[in-house]
Amino acid sequence: MKKIGDKENYNNSIFENIKNIDEYGDEYWLARDLQKVLEYKDWRNFQKVIDKAVLSAKNSVSDKEDWVVEVNKPIKTGKGKEEFIKDYKLSRYICYLIVQNADPSKEVVALGQTYFAIQTRKQEITEQEYDSLSDDEKRFYQRKLTKQGNYTLQKVASSAGVK
Repeated sequence: MKKIGDKENYNNSIFENIKNIDEYGDEYWLARDLQKVLEYKDWRNFQKVIDKAVLSAKNSVSDKEDWVVEVNKPIKTGKGKEEFIKDYKLSRYICYLIVQNADPSKEVVALGQTYFAIQTRKQEITEQEYDSLSDDEKRFYQRKLTKQGNYTLQKVASSAGVK
């Protein structure tokens, strides 16, 4: 692993660089990308870590969410043929549990634990701030977000040729 003087920036960048945003503005990470960052060479071993994290989530949270969504990822084989392999879209919460269940002897795992803990706390603070708003302030922000969403939808539709 590359040594960088500022671990906090390195910590943020390695996990931010593999973060994806879907069409609804929700963030997710692909398991195979996280596998590489967490230095797991064998998918089978990483799958065990994912399974432990899912079990932990099921046992600790009453609201079932889409923490892990199976997707098929196209890859090119050695003969140039395209095949599909199993991958997962992972929520921030399940990534946090994955790094908690990952090999603690790896420095990058400690960096991941810190990154996902801080990002989760940032979101909690934002939600607490939102909950403290008056009903009028909440309606204002909801209208603002709806306008932003409509603008994004219009841009996507336009680029797809929809008029």
